[in-house]
Amino acid sequence: MSAAAQHAADTGSPTVRVLLADDQHLVRTGFRVILEVEDDIEVVGEAADGERAVTMTRATRPDVVLMDVEMPGMDGLEATRRIVADGPRAPAVLILTTFDRDDYLFAALRAGASGFLLKNGTPEELVEAIRVLARGDGLLAPEITRRVISTFARPGDPAGIAHRGPDAEAALAELTPREREVLMLVAAGSSNAEIATTIHLGEATVKTHVSRVLAKLGLRDRVQAVVFAYENGVVRPGG
Repeated sequence: MSAAAQHAADTGSPTVRVLLADDQHLVRTGFRVILEVEDDIEVVGEAADGERAVTMTRATRPDVVLMDVEMPGMDGLEATRRIVADGPRAPAVLILTTFDRDDYLFAALRAGASGFLLKNGTPEELVEAIRVLARGDGLLAPEITRRVISTFARPGDPAGIAHRGPDAEAALAELTPREREVLMLVAAGSSNAEIATTIHLGEATVKTHVSRVLAKLGLRDRVQAVVFAYENGVVRPGG
């Protein structure tokens, strides 16, 4: 269960609690202004560096942490690693990234971030991204999904995250043919609605299949599913 879902179960409140982590005060203020007009989103704190973000996350228990990468002292990538390491009740981390920084993208994947948002996005995209992560889904912008795929298409392991082991093989063996098909479509960047159209199922049924795939593979969200599928040969670029 995601942190947001558990919070709703514990309190009966559907409000999404968000922590802002960015070293620029004006940026944090802008995010706060955007988010606080939404009835279902509450900003529970702000942090100007990674160390403070980790401390405040553990103190305020947000559902989503909006994380900048470049911050003084501990950066957003190390802060993400420490937050995610707290276990299943850890919040989802939404990384703000720029399109041309592959090193940040793949470092964030390794760190366990659940979502990536391009800094040139709109306020509406930011709000929707937070809601998606709060529901327990991962988020990869189409541009970033293509960047992941193109990287795995290169010889070797330029992303530094590929591995295949007996645990992965055993987990894949537990998938039904339908679940494996769903995993392949998730890896292609398809939404639940698009998957439903492709394999002629109801969207609710597809959501159930996705949840079962994540549970069987021990993955947090769709972002991890994309990486898992490519690094373990379930799908191959161009295949």
